[in-house]
Amino acid sequence: MKLESDILKTLADDKRLRVLNLLLKSKDALCVCEIADALGLPQYTISKHLSVLKNAGVVYVEKKGLWGYYSLNIHESENRTLFEFLNKFLSRGQFASDRQSLDKRLRLREEGRCVVGFVTENAIVRRIKKKSTLRSYSS
Repeated sequence: MKLESDILKTLADDKRLRVLNLLLKSKDALCVCEIADALGLPQYTISKHLSVLKNAGVVYVEKKGLWGYYSLNIHESENRTLFEFLNKFLSRGQFASDRQSLDKRLRLREEGRCVVGFVTENAIVRRIKKKSTLRSYSS
């Protein structure tokens, strides 16, 4: 029973739910800076919440050089059931807006990986436009 109550306590935070929402949305693992930019929160806040989620066994991290990429821990059958519920539950309001912000941020990836670190919303829009312009010139 303690395990179940620990996971529910872990989920009893709006920022952690917002982080999980983005991980549910993404097919690929996400780096801290992508999550922080999409949510408009400082990196240290996101790192703290990811650490809590990791300690609860809900997410795991894969290190690639200096970058850490976070994914849902789908290896536990209980987690899969939880993620199915959360995916339905976290589909409107702020959660939908966060997912749209993540979609913009992920357009900056190169070869499926984050390469730009932390950027502001305005910088994301400028980089997306620049990237689109460069692609149209090379076509």
